[in-house]
Amino acid sequence: MNETTKYGLFFLGGVVLGALGAVAVTRGKLDVKPLATDLLSAGIDLKEKALSAVESAKEDIADAVAEAKVKSQEKKARAEEAEAAKVEDKTAEAA
Repeated sequence: MNETTKYGLFFLGGVVLGALGAVAVTRGKLDVKPLATDLLSAGIDLKEKALSAVESAKEDIADAVAEAKVKSQEKKARAEEAEAAKVEDKTAEAA
């Protein structure tokens, strides 16, 4: 787990605890289980959305890399064809 993810999870945990504390103070009672369940459910949904976005970005990057490789190979093939044509012209002139 990298540092950004670790600090992001700490921040999210702090937000959850702060929200729980604020609700407990405003309600005047400590029936935390339903609220914690709702918050955890929302957190899981948020995590799934974030992972989906990351996966989508990975796919986009992989597509871009594949396209770049194809273009690079095409450029190399054109350069080799041009070089072969030059060599062919030189041998035709020499003959």
